Formats: sequence, C-alpha cells, structure tokens
Amino acid sequence: MNRRDFLNATLLITASGITFDNLLAQDKPPRYIGNGGELPVKGLTAYPDTENGKHQLYQLWIRDSQNNILTSYRAHKTQKYPFFYPVAGPQSGLSLTTESGRPWPHHRSVFFGADNVSGGNYWQNELAKGQIISQGPTFAKDENGKYKVNEKQIEIIDECSWEQPNKPPILKDERHFTIKLIDENRYAIEAQINLEALADKVVFGKTNHGLFGVRCSHDISPVGGGNLVSSNDDSGGKATFGKPANWMAFYGKRRGLEIVEGIAVFCPSQAPHKKFENCKWFTRDYGNCSPFPMNFFTENENLTLEKGEKLKLKYCVIAFTGTPENAELNKLWKEWDK
Repeated sequence: MNRRDFLNATLLITASGITFDNLLAQDKPPRYIGNGGELPVKGLTAYPDTENGKHQLYQLWIRDSQNNILTSYRAHKTQKYPFFYPVAGPQSGLSLTTESGRPWPHHRSVFFGADNVSGGNYWQNELAKGQIISQGPTFAKDENGKYKVNEKQIEIIDECSWEQPNKPPILKDERHFTIKLIDENRYAIEAQINLEALADKVVFGKTNHGLFGVRCSHDISPVGGGNLVSSNDDSGGKATFGKPANWMAFYGKRRGLEIVEGIAVFCPSQAPHKKFENCKWFTRDYGNCSPFPMNFFTENENLTLEKGEKLKLKYCVIAFTGTPENAELNKLWKEWDK
C-alpha cells in the first residue's frame, strides 16, 4: 500500500470535537497523521484502520500528543483473539509488552482468552480449536451520539463471539476499554468485559491459560534483568505464584537505555464470582502474569455458566515510568477499585 492509499484509508479523530460520522460526510479529506503529515495535536488522538474503504474496523490506534503510538487494539478476524499491542513505555516509546513470546507465540501482549472451555481452546492452538472473533470494534459514543474521544481519555467498545468453525458460538463477550492519560509518566487501559453463555452449559475447566493478563517485554522480566513484584511486596515468580494480591507489576531498565519503566495489572477487591475470590495470580519470571482461578482448580473442579448467565469482569493495566513506588500503584489501585 502506498502512502497516499494509507492516508486515505486512515482517519483521524481528534480532540477538536470532529466526529467520525461527519468526517465521512465531508467533501474535503479529514486531517491525517502519518510520516511527513501534520504537526502533532494536543493530547490523545485516535483513528481506525479500514478495510477496502468500507470502514470495517479491525484495528484502532491511539497516539500521544507527540504523534507517537501508545497502543493499538488489534481485532482482525484471522487472529486467535483480539489483543492490545504495542503498549508503549511513556518515556522510551518501546513496547512494555511483546507481540508474541518464545517459545509460546500465542502469548499476545495484553490478552483475554481461555483454554479448556467446553472442549475448545480459545487461547492457543489452531483456529479450528476455538476462536474469539471480533464483530467490529469502534469508539464508544455518549448519550448525544458523539464519540468519547478527548485529550485525556478514549473509549473503545467491541463484541466478540467464542466459536469453532461450523458450530454455533458458545459465548459472547461485550468489551469496554478506557484509555486514560494520567500524566506524562503514566497511562491506563481500563477493561470491563461481560461474558454471557450462549450454549446450554459452558464449562471452564482446570487450565493455566487465561483469562486477562499481560506478556511483558523481555527486558523488564526477571529473566531479562527486570523485576516482578506484587502489591504485597513479594518479588519473583516463585514468591508471587498462587498468592492473592491487588496488583502485579513488571519493571526494569529499558533495552540500551537508562530509562526505567514498567507495566502493572490490577485485580478488583470484589470478586465477580465465588471462584474468583482472593484473586490468585499465575506468574512467570519470563514475563507472564494473570489473575485467574482456573490454574488453581482441583482436577475435577470447574466454573460453569448456564445459558444466559453472565460473568462481569473488571481489570486495569497501568503503563508507567520508574518503579511501582514512583508510579504510586497502591494509590491508583484504590482509586480504580472504587
């Protein structure tokens, strides 16, 4: 794709109050941001990539006021599941997460999925085993029909179907993400995900894969010279694995730089289901952490949702400069947990 085609396929929504709908109705092309394009605008900006000019949204990009990519929600239907990548360090611009990890390439940055769900696999393996298919992400609107895009905050919504080829879906989930610019050294990706059973009975069995979590970049993981710490001041995979905590964070010196940055995942104090009580964490020194109960089930234990039953989940990711103390993670968690 040449530069002109890229620009014509990439619409910018700015904090000026211009909406995506009236951009499409204008005779003149909207303002674009690309290499050699306009100067950066103040605050966050967001735009969707389109497919063949039909505005079928599969990838949503978020930039900072210096025209640098903060993050992107990637939801193409050829993927195993939608995910966020990159999640840029506030100062370095280097991603705090990895798009895929060796030797497990299915670990995708900031993820949501699950293995061992009613005989399917919605986390790894081939698509035929199970896939979480986006129905088309977009930016959320307020009660007046205006997109919720401003200098400090951007909201994304998506609906996804959990299914296998030639079979009816077993689950759907409704996602609401809020990207918040806290300050020049911190930003948040808040996630609300409502799961609903579509099959007569959906069974989540014992597994060490899922639900929400991050796979961090190698340089901030313990095996790469970084650190893994919890809100309880435990550190390292062995000390944090299986223990309850309000949050878990990876941080360290960025590759080739003197900048220290990190990424944290928050778990709410109010459990969405009795199986989620005490928020036990799955952690690995190579860079994976996720608050979920399935790894800690007994061999015959499961979580079952009857048809129409819903599971409302809430998480938050914080990208920060410095240490967890510098980022005031405990304070941010308390504010978010309200």
